[in-house]
Amino acid sequence: MEFLLYIYLFVFGLILGSFYNVVGIRLANGESIVTPRSHCPRCNHQLMAWELIPVFSYIFQRGKCKNCGTSISIKYPLFECATATLFTISPLLVGWSKELLIALLLISLVIIITISDLEKMIIPNKVLLFFAGIMLIIRIFIPTEPWWDAYLAAIIGFLLLLLIAIVSKGGMGGGDVKLFFILGLFVGVKGVFFTLFFASLFGLIYGLIMMAKQKLQRKQPIPFGPFIGLAALVVYYMEEELSVFLDWLWNVSI
Repeated sequence: MEFLLYIYLFVFGLILGSFYNVVGIRLANGESIVTPRSHCPRCNHQLMAWELIPVFSYIFQRGKCKNCGTSISIKYPLFECATATLFTISPLLVGWSKELLIALLLISLVIIITISDLEKMIIPNKVLLFFAGIMLIIRIFIPTEPWWDAYLAAIIGFLLLLLIAIVSKGGMGGGDVKLFFILGLFVGVKGVFFTLFFASLFGLIYGLIMMAKQKLQRKQPIPFGPFIGLAALVVYYMEEELSVFLDWLWNVSI
């Protein structure tokens, strides 16, 4: 029975991953997520139901539009698989509990903002407002310990990123600042600082690698949302282990 639940989560993740592609790309481009129907951006061919099957349609069509032959970006099946995989492993990490709902919401937020940030270097306000509203309500029924930790973390996350944005004079986008408010509701006060640390680390490593390959210039802007999202997932699932490690490090140092 539990095996069937994992299969259900995987399929559910594939379907939502396909929808998140639409949400992330369309909102980043200022378009409606309802109309028009899914279509090829090159020839405007409206996609039939069998052309919208997550991952499998991409494989069957060999990554090309059936009508005009234009290549379809690999990012579509990648994000579908990423969503499905993260959905499936979440019960292994948080259990079949109320916390699973929060884990799935965090995954959904991270996938959508990553897609939109990679598309146009924008984290849409509509996405942020949607998840902020949901999490503010959910934390009433699924509180942190202590209950105020999530709300305090949201405030600290917002103010901390706002300060960085002011000091860096535009080095941090407004979407990143608002995103940290929401992430605070997911990861708590400790998690906010962990997330900022790991996001900065991931971004630095990426920047150094791209500069070494001469694919990135100094002070060239990069989408920071994906690194924040990845860091938030790492911290959410491993915050207890990270706290234990820090305590051990502190004891060793003194």
